[in-house]
Amino acid sequence: MIDIIAQAADQAPQLTEQASGITGSIQGALGCLGAAIGVGIVGMKGVEAVGRNPDASGQILVQSIIGMALAEAVAFYSLFL
Repeated sequence: MIDIIAQAADQAPQLTEQASGITGSIQGALGCLGAAIGVGIVGMKGVEAVGRNPDASGQILVQSIIGMALAEAVAFYSLFL
């Protein structure tokens, strides 16, 4: 048991260096996760709207595509910044 604790203490500086290298990846992953949730909500609400008013499906499609594009912009911002 003491050997395991000693090994973990020896590896702590290496783990700190590795963890500092993935901070940008976490930021990008969270941004993409938020964009995926946003696109899912827009799609869900668009389908609900078409179900309520099928005659307005063309207008709803245009609004949904614009909403999805704005949600996807968040993913690009998080990946490139």
